[in-house]
Amino acid sequence: MKTISRSLCDLLGADYIAAVCETQSFLTGADPGALKALASESVDFFPEALQSRLDELLEKVGMQVARGLNGGITGAPTAAFGDALHQEMAPLAGLGPIRVGEDGRAYFIGKSEHYHASLGHAFPGYRLIENAKRLGICNATHNNTRGYITRLAERELVRVANGLGKGDEGSLSEVLATDEPHVLNRVVNLETGSLAVEAALKMMLARFYHLDATAEEPPYAGRTPVFLVMADHAGGRTANYHGTTVLTQVLRGMWPGLSDSLEEHGQYVVRPVAINDAEHFEQLVDELDYGPYKVAGFLHELVLMNYGAIKLTAEFVARTHALCKDHDIPILVDEIQSCIWSPEIFLFREYACRPDFVSAGKGFPGGEYAGSKILTTAAMDNLNQFGALVTNGQEELASLAYLVTIEFAEANGEHTREIGAYYHAEAIKLMAEFPALITQVEGEAHMTSLFFDTPECASRFAAILSTDFCIDVSAQTYKADCPPAALTKLPLISSRKAVDFVIGRMREALGGLG
Repeated sequence: MKTISRSLCDLLGADYIAAVCETQSFLTGADPGALKALASESVDFFPEALQSRLDELLEKVGMQVARGLNGGITGAPTAAFGDALHQEMAPLAGLGPIRVGEDGRAYFIGKSEHYHASLGHAFPGYRLIENAKRLGICNATHNNTRGYITRLAERELVRVANGLGKGDEGSLSEVLATDEPHVLNRVVNLETGSLAVEAALKMMLARFYHLDATAEEPPYAGRTPVFLVMADHAGGRTANYHGTTVLTQVLRGMWPGLSDSLEEHGQYVVRPVAINDAEHFEQLVDELDYGPYKVAGFLHELVLMNYGAIKLTAEFVARTHALCKDHDIPILVDEIQSCIWSPEIFLFREYACRPDFVSAGKGFPGGEYAGSKILTTAAMDNLNQFGALVTNGQEELASLAYLVTIEFAEANGEHTREIGAYYHAEAIKLMAEFPALITQVEGEAHMTSLFFDTPECASRFAAILSTDFCIDVSAQTYKADCPPAALTKLPLISSRKAVDFVIGRMREALGGLG
């Protein structure tokens, strides 16, 4: 894996750094030369010595490596969160893909700490955040004082979303200025993935309902908005997951009484689309995009990480997206889970599609700060400031974390491609070794899942890995007609040796199931 070295001056530009140093010197009396030296300090993002150390630590996973913490506090959780807690796994410290839990054992973060520690723990590149603090760069801003770093991060997101090379300012300026449809050149800064998707949902709804008394007449006022989402194999709505706000929970079948009432009164309708079934999608559009109804949006992930990591096919995406464009149906590609884990940064670029919305979060700030974004187009830029407002969505240090992650991920795109393909291929070999247990390998690259013959088998496999071998794995055995699955999501810094380690432990676990 490539390491790179960057300073704050490299990432943020000499003019901005000079202005910050001058201002901080005035405020604190600090020596301007010392401040400039700090801003020019080149940080090695992922030193080779650390990479070697992380490979060495793999053999310690599952072992007692520290005394741990006995009798720690339980906190004050609600009943549901209390029941879900595995306090022994809670972190005392972490480095790269290794977390040491309160029980003193070393764990491998096989799900990247539920998908947001994209670069593992204590990634050295984020030391630039500490340098920024020492330089006096403010974190807290507001919507009307969006800072320079946040504005720079917005431009970088637009750049990578449009496949532009770093430094191609001419093309980026053209993209930012265009009003052409399906060109992602607007960014709303939010705090969580749920709020990012909700912002897109509200922009879709604003074409049917007035946001407030000052809003113009919506183009589809008087018609009932219908949202299309991915179906589970039973024809229900549990396969999709687009956040935890009320209306996005309705998308996946929660609050059924509310959902029924909204539909009965012609206010908000949700219909599930069979996975990878373009004909079913066409049928739904034919039925629901005329008369009193209008399809308000099509929302989907590309890898259904909450439904066995089933991957949408390129053919399905191409056909459904083409139909959406013919019928003026906005498309949201929800990349809260997949962003950064693609060598293209955004997975949608591998599908060569042009959605109207793309959500970003989790992996971009690398677990350092909460920070999500919704990318959209000029045509869908229809909310006032208070339509999708998050007071602390513009945090400067969160935006700096985005810039660090993008810088490193772009430099290591080929490594991401190579290791992801290797991991998936090794999982397929496991299936060949254990055909009576594993029925299918699904997912994409680092986001690989194994389908099992029975729910009991999937649960036992995940339990052996998690409890005996201390490798984080999720078992999905509770969704409607979802094949029993074990899900993983390896950190992007995973080496070939790390993949071999995980596959080796999986092989041992499968052997124990025999």
